[in-house]
Amino acid sequence: MTTEPTLSGQLGSFLSRLSYNDLSGSQIRQLKVYFLDWLGSAIAGQSGEPVRIILEIVRDLGGRPESTIIANQSYGNCLLAALANGASSHMVEMDDLHRESILHPATAIIPAVFALAEREKAGGADLLLSIAVGYEAAIRVAIAVGPSHYRYWHTTATCGTFGAAAGASRLLGLNEEQTVCAYGSAGTQAGGLWEFLTNNAMSKQLHPGKAALNGLLSALLAQKGFTGAGKILEGEKGFFRATSGDFDPSKCLADLGKTFFFERNSLKYHASCGHTHSAIDATIQATGGKTFDPDGIEKATVSVYQGALDLLASVEPKNPYLAKFNLPYCIASALLFGHAELADFSTERLHDPRMIRMMQKIELRSDPVLTAMYPRKWPAHVEILKPNGERLTGSVTYPKGDPENPLSETEVVAKFKSLTRGLIAEDRADALCERALSLDRLSDVSTFFNR
Repeated sequence: MTTEPTLSGQLGSFLSRLSYNDLSGSQIRQLKVYFLDWLGSAIAGQSGEPVRIILEIVRDLGGRPESTIIANQSYGNCLLAALANGASSHMVEMDDLHRESILHPATAIIPAVFALAEREKAGGADLLLSIAVGYEAAIRVAIAVGPSHYRYWHTTATCGTFGAAAGASRLLGLNEEQTVCAYGSAGTQAGGLWEFLTNNAMSKQLHPGKAALNGLLSALLAQKGFTGAGKILEGEKGFFRATSGDFDPSKCLADLGKTFFFERNSLKYHASCGHTHSAIDATIQATGGKTFDPDGIEKATVSVYQGALDLLASVEPKNPYLAKFNLPYCIASALLFGHAELADFSTERLHDPRMIRMMQKIELRSDPVLTAMYPRKWPAHVEILKPNGERLTGSVTYPKGDPENPLSETEVVAKFKSLTRGLIAEDRADALCERALSLDRLSDVSTFFNR
């Protein structure tokens, strides 16, 4: 009598056998760009209050100095480094995004595998492979758990834990059975609820940090023989049934080995929640990049998919961070200044009378046609009515940074330098960019930050 293979077993079997040579040159190039993009966010997040508090805890806990804590260039044990680096890389809302899975993969996965690679003195090629494995696992689990999961659960926190465990398991060379155990331990630790948005709690930075830590811990435990649930995904009391009303287990394995979902990753161009990006771009398209004073706008109607409103409609811009999740603020910034950059999210801007007046002219609508496209597409339509009756319109399905409208490598380098300006020296930024984009040739990842 044969035992039917589990989802974790099939996924673990494929990913534990995936080799660096199975990746194409273009995929390897993509992974290096993902790493550089993540690194810029990790450096940029160093001054955030949630990150500062986590850094204090990490310092107080101490431990063997085996992995870099990027925010302050100190060292700690790999688990605490994963925690700190996950938190800092999600602070400025410029880390990457995978649309269909509604997931920020880098901030949960790369901190885990980078910390482990430093500890193990692994090569850059091994790190890139583990990033690919982690992304693929997390994205597939997130797609399978379904959009209803996202209503209550922060997918980056929950599904990111599986990705961190998968990537760390591959870096450690765990076999299929050990990898399944790592997934089991990851799934039973996966958590992260959206309720924090109602009162601006600091949980959003805790989520990827804990996903990275818990996923890495799961792999380390499995390496030592610690067992985990074999059907953590599809079991009667497993992850899918516990956290979703529309899960589809078959999506977890769809085209496995034929299609790599990590290739369809988006890199952020605007410094705000990903659900605002199409609306920002549609606004800029409608205005042709021109800026307007509040008196030059009668009304701006922003139509989006219902998923965006479910998450963002109740968020008030009480501070610069929450403004990143407030659609009227982001649209007003695009109208007033022609962009939604890091500098646009400031206390001064929040209290700018022009910003307040412009936000009052913006009306949000849920469009059933756009909703039907989600989450495969995150579209938006904007109609601007001027006082003279003239109407300006813009519609965007793929905002700047999506795989259908990608950032070039040059633009990613420019983004890195913009994020890190004033935080590291210009020549240091150049060196880190060069090192990240040649990561496949680095023999020992623990030397990455060496001057």
